[in-house]
Parts: sequence; C-alpha cells; structure tokens
Amino acid sequence: MKNIFLSLAVCCIALGVNAQNSLEAVIYNNEEKTPLLGANAIVKGTDIGTTTDIDGKIRLENIPDGNQIIEFSFLGFESEEIELQFPRASSEVLQIYLEPSGEEMEEVLIRSTRSRRTIADLPTRVEVISGEELAEKGNMKPGDIRMLLNETTGIQTQQTSATSYNSSIRIQGLDGKYTQLLKDGYPLYSGFSGGLSLLQIVPLDLQQVEVIKGSSSTLYGGGAIAGLVNLISKTPGEERELNFMLNGTSALGLDLSGFYSEDYGKLGTTVFASYNMGSPYDPADNGLTAIPEFNRFTLNPRIFYDFTENTKMDVGINATLEERTGGDIDWLNGESVTDPYFERNKTKRYTLQAGLEHNWSDNKRLNFKHSLSFFDRSLETGDFKFAGNQLASYNEVSINMGKMTSEWIAGVNLWVDRFDQDQLYDRPVVDYEHYTYGLFLQNNWTASDFFQLETGLRTDYQNEYGWFVLPRISAMFNISDAITSRVGGGLGYKAPSVFTEDAERLQFRNVLPIDVSSIEAENSLGGNFDINYRTELFDLINFTSNTLFFYTKIDNPIILQPTGGMFEYVQPKGYVESKGLEANLKLGYRDFKLFTGYTFADVTRTENGVETLMPLVSKHRLNNVLMYELEESLKIGLEGYYFSEQQLSDGAIGQSYWIFGLMMEKLWEDFSIFLNFENFTDTRQTRFDSIFTGSVSNPEFRDIYAPVDGFVVNGGFKLFL
Repeated sequence: MKNIFLSLAVCCIALGVNAQNSLEAVIYNNEEKTPLLGANAIVKGTDIGTTTDIDGKIRLENIPDGNQIIEFSFLGFESEEIELQFPRASSEVLQIYLEPSGEEMEEVLIRSTRSRRTIADLPTRVEVISGEELAEKGNMKPGDIRMLLNETTGIQTQQTSATSYNSSIRIQGLDGKYTQLLKDGYPLYSGFSGGLSLLQIVPLDLQQVEVIKGSSSTLYGGGAIAGLVNLISKTPGEERELNFMLNGTSALGLDLSGFYSEDYGKLGTTVFASYNMGSPYDPADNGLTAIPEFNRFTLNPRIFYDFTENTKMDVGINATLEERTGGDIDWLNGESVTDPYFERNKTKRYTLQAGLEHNWSDNKRLNFKHSLSFFDRSLETGDFKFAGNQLASYNEVSINMGKMTSEWIAGVNLWVDRFDQDQLYDRPVVDYEHYTYGLFLQNNWTASDFFQLETGLRTDYQNEYGWFVLPRISAMFNISDAITSRVGGGLGYKAPSVFTEDAERLQFRNVLPIDVSSIEAENSLGGNFDINYRTELFDLINFTSNTLFFYTKIDNPIILQPTGGMFEYVQPKGYVESKGLEANLKLGYRDFKLFTGYTFADVTRTENGVETLMPLVSKHRLNNVLMYELEESLKIGLEGYYFSEQQLSDGAIGQSYWIFGLMMEKLWEDFSIFLNFENFTDTRQTRFDSIFTGSVSNPEFRDIYAPVDGFVVNGGFKLFL
C-alpha cells in the first residue's frame, strides 16, 4: 500500500510539473488594444510554436525544462522576446502587447464603398493615398491634384490644352470621360464643371484619396466605367488642427493655404482657404505659355453638429473663383502684339453639401445626402467665345443594415444636371437637361475567414437614354496570412455628353449638340483579378507586392469628327478594349522605402472591323520612388517615371521619355521646410517634338503627350499650430 501511495504521489508531481511546462498568452496590438489574429509564438531553439486564434490566444505545450526564450511576432509589428523559467511557478495567462513597426498596414476605413469595413476586409479592390504619402505629393504640387494622381500606377493625367494647362484623368488608358471624380461621395465634377477640376482642387484639406479601378456603377451610377476617384475631406478630430502652407516656384507661382479644424463637443467645424497664382511661363522660348497666368481663390467652410449620439449632420459650402489666361507670352507680359493668340478661362464654382446620418443601432444606419452646385465658365480664344452655366443637384437616401458577417446597403438617388449655353452666335447651342433616377442594393458577405463576397445590383432610368441594369460582383480569398486575392467585374454605362477631351481641345468651337435620336448610351463590361503578397525577407526587409490584371470593353463609343466645317458626335459600329496589368512592389529596410510600379495598357479602338491603337496611351509605364525617412525629422525622396511611345491623333508616334524628381523636407514639432526639384532633367515635349504648327498668332496644336513646363523648383514651409 505504501508503494502504491508513493507511486501516485510521483505521478501527481509529474503531472504538476508537466502542467507548468505549458504557456498561455494573449497577443494584442498595443496601439489599438485589440487582439491580433495570426500572430506567432515560438520557443527559440525548438520547433515548438503556434499562431493566435481570432481572440489573439495561443497555447504552447511540452516546453523543455530550464530557461527558455519565447518570441512573439506579427507581420508589420516589432517582435518581442521574453525569458521564462520552466517549470513555471504560476499558470498565469500572459498579456503580450506588440508595437506596430513603421511598415504596419494602416487600418483605413473606406468611404467610397459606403461600408463599415476597412480596406483589408473589402472584396472590392481600393487603392488609398493618405497620410505621409498624401502630404509628400502635396509638397510637390500644392496648388492642384494632378501630380498626386499622375504618379499613381495605372493613372495618367492627360493635358488637353497646351496653353491653359487643362487636364483630365485617364485610368488604365481609357478617356477621362469614363472616370468619375467625386468629393466626399458627391459627383461635383461632371459635365461642363469637370473641365478645369484637376487644376482647381487643392490637396491640403484632404484626408485621403480613394481610387477604385474598373466598373463602379452599383453605388455611383453611370460615368464610372474606367473607375472612380473619391476625394475625402478632413473632419474634426479629438485635437484642434491649424495648418498653414506657403509655397513658391521658380516659374513665379505662389500657393498660400490654410486649414482649421476643431471639435467643440456637439459642434465641430473645418475651414479651408487658399490663394493660388501663376505667372506666364515659357521655358521653350517658342512664344506660347507652358504655364498660364492665373489667380484663384478657394473657400470651403463646413459645420458638423451632433443632435444626439446617434444623429449627426454636416453642412458645407465650397466657393472657387479663378481667371486663367494662356497664349502669347509677349502679350501677357504687357507688350504690344498684333492679333495675339490667347485662351482665357473665367470660372465661378459654388457648391452646397449637406449630409445627415442616423444610427438606430450598431447594425442599422440611415444616410441622407444632398448637394447643389452652380458652375459658370467662359472660354475665350481670339475672336471666339464659349460660355454657359451648369446647375447640378444630387440627392440620395441610403440605409446600411446587418452584421459584419452580412452587411446590406440599399438606396435611391436623383441626379439632375442642366447646362445652358450663352447664345453668342447664330448656331445651335449644346444645352441639355438630364435627370437620372437610381435604385441600388449591395451585400457584403463574410462566408468564412477564407472567403468574402460582395454582390450589387443597380437600376438607373435616364430621361433621354432609358433604363440600365448594372450587376456587379467581387470576391476576396484570404489564402494565407501573407497572400490575399480579389476577383470582380460588372457592367457600366455612360450617358453621352458634349464635354469630352476632344471637344475641350477645340475650345468647343463649332461643336454641334448631340443628336439624341441617333446616339445611344455607351455600355461597358469589365473585370479584374489581383493577388497580394506580404512578407519579411531575411527578417530585415518588409516586402509587399500586388499584381492586377484588368479588362474593359466599351460598346458603341461616341467620337467627335469633322462634318462640313463643324464637329459632330457620331457612333460608328465598334468598341474600345482596354486590357493589361499593373504591378506594384514595395520594400522597406530600416529608414529606406522603395516603391516600384509598372503599368502595361493595351488599348485599342475597333470601328467597322478595323482596329487601331487608342491615341495618347503609354503602353508601358514605370513609377519608381526611393524614400529615406527619419521619423518626424527628415524626408528625402528620389523619383523616376518612364513613359513609352504613344500613338498620336495625327498618326505620328510620340517619343518615349523619363522624368526625374527630388524632394526634401525637414520637420520640427510645429514647423517644416520643404524643397522639390521637379523634372530636374528638364524633360519637355518642346525639346524633342513640336506642340503646334503654324504661327504663334494662329497655332494649330498637336497632342500634348509629355511635359511642357520642364524643370521647376518649388519650396516653402508648413506650420502646425
């Protein structure tokens, strides 16, 4: 009996010792204080290891006796090691808090999808420009957003006027009319008002820029065939924000901007104001401006009010006034010139935005949105003048409901767009009045940790072009902690408009109104597939890659062609196809970051069975940025961008070229100084090709496919009060 009790005692001691040779822990994100799914724990020098579950918990078993080092790690976070003696004296569950490293993938909430999900949880592929990247691009071109978009893989800002600098956004090689530009989800820059939009939007008050490539018609209707760009404004935060920026350029330009934001409890406000001016600049000495003379004032106050914890409202007004004149440089400098060529744009833009949000619970949210926009523009060149005003209104009611596993978004909207041209000549005006009624439904379904699905359906009725039914589907696969993939596609349409890149190049001279009886809406089918990979190389280098394959087909596109001394929109039988890929690589090593992007875009137009290349598309593009950054102290960036040969409208082939830039910023707590050497190799179309034929007083402009302003230095300072 004594031996039996002794044996039982030995077993109990052994079991107790074995129980203490296990370890339980919960691993958290130290900033968010939230558990990390998929974090790693390993006993160094052994093959004992595991990963956390959805609650951040791990359990390690059969740990050898003695001092052992346990390493806790998660991609994008600093690893932590602790030393423990086994058997342990206690079975206490450890709480491990990992600090995000400099390469942590931000938890960004996407506004364009109207979901409560973050960018990492969305089946729809969304690209976001925010934070430091947005600030860096703002330093390089503080007066407008052209550079911010042009240096994004798959996007090209196409200059449509040699002298006024006017530009449009092209996504994956498709014309700018197929890209929808939004401000906080409102379609404020369509039709006539889209003509100078890229030049009149200042980036200082932007929180982030969201880009969705491919058909995005479920939530936003027609016009988003190539994709959409949504400019998200800053809102009041927990702390007051007061920023000022002063920037000057070697081309005698000046940008002065200020932004104020504060939350007073139930009441909050943001105020943005800017003054931007440019002097006439002709680096090619060919007699015509590469940068026009302009003066622009912008004021954008917004008020945010919380009626209750669940009911919130915001109201904002945006006013922009600008006069922009390009052309004969001598005439602009005050010299006496006989019959000078010039292009003068005078614009007034006023917008009222209002939004109301009511939350019944965590799972139900009602949103109301309203905008009213007035845009007045006159375009004068020589003895010709085109002028008119546009009144546009957007109204929407939507509801979000369901849980994160199955979220529903439904809504209705009414979009009114009216243009009235001033009757200055004895010829037809291009007036129109469009009403679009929309009904949409979208579901985001998380089937499992591996698979998520987004489905949507929209029905639009357009008063001149009838009914459109637009289905859309996207799926995301979480293949592993390091690999995710998305696939999606949908239908789209574009209601014809006279305000296209081709008409803008003509300053709308002799452009006839669209014959609704013979022209149909353009319809599209598009799809894309991408795969993302994220890892650490050699435990030293953070590596991220993304490869996107895309395809879009647009049936019966309208084109502008000369007819008896006039220009008429026609719709020949045919289609436009855009297919290709985008590849992005990002490497981070200590204080260095390298971004490389490659775009292959094969865009063709087929008319009556004959296929031709789409003009002004770089089939091959490279975006390269090398950054050195000491956190909150110093930033130095070197950029290199390559554009391959482009087919031009006159049948010629444009030359390939590189653009290089260097930017620097020194930061203190409340102050920073920046200096930017843009295009320091002075790449200009006027150095290797002509931009016009004929005389300076009567120029015939060719396609602009390369920079015309050349090497420009800009610099200034920012205050953070």
